[in-house]
Amino acid sequence: MSLPLPFSAVSKSASAHPIDLKLRARAYRLLAAREHSAWELRRKLTAVKCLPEAEQAVKQAAIERLLTELAEQDAQSDFRFAEQRCRWRYQKRSGPVKLRHELAEHQISPTMIAQVMADYDGKWQALAAAARCKKFGDARPAHYKEWAKQARFLQQRGFASEQIEPYMD
Repeated sequence: MSLPLPFSAVSKSASAHPIDLKLRARAYRLLAAREHSAWELRRKLTAVKCLPEAEQAVKQAAIERLLTELAEQDAQSDFRFAEQRCRWRYQKRSGPVKLRHELAEHQISPTMIAQVMADYDGKWQALAAAARCKKFGDARPAHYKEWAKQARFLQQRGFASEQIEPYMD
């Protein structure tokens, strides 16, 4: 089943190379499912088999043109991706350390990461407490072994020690 191409793609289709059309259709299909960072979209489009290995430079140039066009049309936005990923991770009770690392892996700028995470600044400790209570209940750890187990759990979820310690006393 083929998805209809956006108007801008259809109007350029007479002069467009078939590779451009295939990549554009794939990009819009991916973006229709969820937000993607430019890095992630580039990686997925690079994996599309549409040219022999000898002509990979042509495909890379087409991908870069397409990514620039998608960003200009606001069809792809790293800021929107970062906001969505931050909201999703917060709802899954993941901490800021894990989130920062994940956004950095997607090549989101540190300035943009700080800007997106600013909305959640005062909420991380409460989220750590909620994650701990959901897993271990309201009772505080009775001995050091239990305390260490709960602290490890929260560290694996991406919480920093300053967010873990207040709720582990």
